[in-house]
Amino acid sequence: MTPPQVLVLPETPTRMRDARSTREKQFNELYRSTREDVLSYLVRRARTLEDAADALAETYAAAWLKFDILPKGDATRLWLFGAARIELLRATDRARHHDNVISSLADEIRSTLSDHYPAIALDADLTAAMSQLSVRDQEILKLTAWEELTPREIAIVSGLSPNVVRVRLHRARRQLQALPRNEPDRH
Repeated sequence: MTPPQVLVLPETPTRMRDARSTREKQFNELYRSTREDVLSYLVRRARTLEDAADALAETYAAAWLKFDILPKGDATRLWLFGAARIELLRATDRARHHDNVISSLADEIRSTLSDHYPAIALDADLTAAMSQLSVRDQEILKLTAWEELTPREIAIVSGLSPNVVRVRLHRARRQLQALPRNEPDRH
């Protein structure tokens, strides 16, 4: 005896649309009913509000992907807290990795600078004097002293005319010379 044939109807666009619409409505209801709790959980634990917002988005993206197998009732809220916790851990790992990469690059740059270039260090007096100048005048002085650019080259870099660069450079040098100098004690 052969088993009876089961007739499986193909999904019709209407049935698929209705199922999707129902799923979206259920998900939206879940989101509305749990969002504040999950967001509060994240805000209290995240480093920044942006991290909390990112983790919230990732938590609900995971919930959408696993929506059909999420636990039901109050357990759904707890699952969301667990998913949010995992997202915060991932964000912490990413931030730690990012900080390590930045630190490593900074060490590499310091090493490269000390190996290949003369020390570029401003003493405290010069730093204080430079801070009295406008940002643009500081940059013109630095381009002249450190990069050894001519006024014409500085004009190209800064978008100013060579004459404006010359005037600003002259004025900035005059201002620096006019500032009082702290002479070292010779006692």
